[in-house]
Amino acid sequence: MKIAMLSTFYPFRGGIAQFNANLYEVLKKENEVLPYTFNRQYPDFLFPGKTQYVTAGDDALPVGSIPVLDTANPLTYLSAAKQIKKERPDILLMKYWMSYFAPSLGTVANRVGKNGTTVITILDNVIPHEQKFFDKALTTWFLKQNDGFIAMSEAVRNDLLLLHPKAKSILMPHPLYNHFGDKVDTAKAREALGIDIHKKTILFFGLIRDYKGLDLLIDAVSLLDNSYQLIIAGEAYGSFDKYDERIKKANNPERIKVFNRYISDKEVPLFFSSADVCVLPYRSATQSGITAIAYHFELPLMATDTGGLKESIGKPGVGLMIPEISATSIAETIQQFFHKDKNIFISNIRREKALLTWEYFAETLLSFAKEL
Repeated sequence: MKIAMLSTFYPFRGGIAQFNANLYEVLKKENEVLPYTFNRQYPDFLFPGKTQYVTAGDDALPVGSIPVLDTANPLTYLSAAKQIKKERPDILLMKYWMSYFAPSLGTVANRVGKNGTTVITILDNVIPHEQKFFDKALTTWFLKQNDGFIAMSEAVRNDLLLLHPKAKSILMPHPLYNHFGDKVDTAKAREALGIDIHKKTILFFGLIRDYKGLDLLIDAVSLLDNSYQLIIAGEAYGSFDKYDERIKKANNPERIKVFNRYISDKEVPLFFSSADVCVLPYRSATQSGITAIAYHFELPLMATDTGGLKESIGKPGVGLMIPEISATSIAETIQQFFHKDKNIFISNIRREKALLTWEYFAETLLSFAKEL
């Protein structure tokens, strides 16, 4: 099969680029895969982080993608579609996570799809966590340019059917990332990060955005005794000041260690190896790529019961669900976790790891494409 993939690839960095690179590596083993990416993914004013590009510390797969699409230049929507159409691919595969991409990706999908190509989009989100008035209209139009969808959680598929009731879709959970290397000794990891090697250690990892509830987790740790410590590892989208003020007012603020920056791939093992549990205190969610990293390092998880998080954490028994989105509920669930046998969660993670492979994801995707 000839497959055109249009999405975020190297030299862009982040979880979506990592996802695409892993899927590309598997698909190309038995297919002709043409990776296309952006000339410009976001204008600078829409990207509050420090850089969109791979840096020296990132262990990124250098996929030789072809830059064809500038999301801020409608002329490139037409030229990108023309370039992809020339290749006459059997499948156009894209990834969608926010309505900003609807005009560019939707235009390409519309034009390439008229050429006999089956258009499939992998949906991270349909309705975004931080909603704007135009989201539903743009996303609804984009969805109609596709032949089929892969939803990454039941919550995402429900949102899809809400906006596009006749959509053809399958549900596929996030495969595991496998490029971060091995787990390291816990004590050595904690020493390397400059934290107490004896305390019960909680990890918050990933981009820091309002809907992810870091403020609630900081308040929760303040309710716990001094035998607990929190690691905050990730780059804030916007100002970190409000979190900093919360930390200063916390009970024993010195036990909250902050790494407010993009965490390079080479550093990831240190953070996940140092923790006893990874906590996702989200106010809203569909699914999270953080769970895939935690699975890789066999680190139990805790998450608020929102969106699709129960599917990847609660149901398979790889951690605990937090019943209420509040600091008190988070603190109580953390205490419950440390009274349970951690090995039960790890055993369940190992069982799930055997199922969540990139090979299985790719095989299911191709079978779905043939049905379409």
